Amino acid sequence: MNSTSDFRIGTGAGFSSDRLDPAIDLVERGNLDAIVFECLGERTVAFAHRDRMANPKRGYNAHLERRMRAMLPVCRKAGTILITNMGAANPRAAAERTVAIARELGLAGLKVACIEGDDVSAVVTPDTPFMDEPGRLSDVGMPVVGMNAYLGADAIVPALEAGADVVIGGRLSDPSMFAAPLALHFGWSLDDAPRIGAGTLVGHLMECGMQVTGGYFADPGVKDVPDLARCGYPIAEVTADGSAVITKLDGAGGCVTPATVREQLLYEVHDPERYLTPDVTADFSRVTIEARGKDRVAVAHASGTRRPDRLKVTVGFDAGFVGEAGVSYAGPGAQTRGELAADIVRERMAKLIGNDAELRVDLVGVSSLFATAGLRSSGAQDVRLHVAVRSRDREHAEAMLWEVESLLCCGPAGGGGYRGAITASVVTKSLLIDRAKVKPTVEIMTA
Repeated sequence: MNSTSDFRIGTGAGFSSDRLDPAIDLVERGNLDAIVFECLGERTVAFAHRDRMANPKRGYNAHLERRMRAMLPVCRKAGTILITNMGAANPRAAAERTVAIARELGLAGLKVACIEGDDVSAVVTPDTPFMDEPGRLSDVGMPVVGMNAYLGADAIVPALEAGADVVIGGRLSDPSMFAAPLALHFGWSLDDAPRIGAGTLVGHLMECGMQVTGGYFADPGVKDVPDLARCGYPIAEVTADGSAVITKLDGAGGCVTPATVREQLLYEVHDPERYLTPDVTADFSRVTIEARGKDRVAVAHASGTRRPDRLKVTVGFDAGFVGEAGVSYAGPGAQTRGELAADIVRERMAKLIGNDAELRVDLVGVSSLFATAGLRSSGAQDVRLHVAVRSRDREHAEAMLWEVESLLCCGPAGGGGYRGAITASVVTKSLLIDRAKVKPTVEIMTA
């Protein structure tokens, strides 16, 4: 395709558990060519591998079925292509489930593309060094649950060329899911680095959903955002040269301003002149941001140079278990009683587990988020002791829960509201792999 008409692309999710109702509204009223559900973080895909190990039919996004039941009919009616990485660690199972849902809904002929090939566990060697820290894969004393390379637009475009109505992959790079349909629509060569750099800017601004329409931006009295409970997802109106207007639906909550766009532009960009993606080394250093009316912001002048020779790989490790437990203290002396409880837990756990597990003890309301900076308040009237332990041995987590609950009778006065839970834990690290070793595949399934 080589169209000169503008391309309207929206975001339907910016993380794994994002809201659904604004995405339905966006497709119904947004006149979109495509919508992207970006639902995969590094820890998310590691947890998905653990899910697949427990059940080979799982390993995809937990909200996939609910989203597809809601979105497939409205996308079919609107003629909007849906692109997503909700396949996580099992894109084939996700695609098969989507086809089954489409059949149940009577959407005969719906084409679902399954993109695989991001799982590179068979080609990464134990001596591979980590990307941004000392050491190599063989140095980690934890079992590997999965390894996924970030796939780019070159893996997605063939699915779109085949006429897919829905594109489902695993570790599809966030901005690539936007750059791919733009490249196909406008006839950009994937080797045209300046154009792909411009498309990558659009993807970067859109990939986190409501972050560019006021969500996560809001700070009352400093950065006020209207009607945040009804915040809408963003739309990008993209032209053939790669410039775009970022906007949202009329009547949806939130806002699009130069400030919201500027904040998202800087998000996770370590070097604006060399933002690395599977598609391009993007250059955002000369990007212009200009208001074009209410909730309309124009962006232009992104560029780029050749794509990297190596692809980033996320390696997920089984880190065992995390136990978390808490008790609250309130009223006069709450802080000192909470501090005494913390001291008791530290002493008891030191005898029980020594250095065999990671332990953290905080007083929420006194020293929790700012604890590592040494910032504390005094005289708090309402505090909560929060204790966390990470260990390969579940018994360590169980012991900690027991100790914290014991504070209700064996600790300082007035403790109450005990809660405790043990959950699975993963950790991730990153490394690089030669692009030639990654072989994406596309299969079209029809409802």
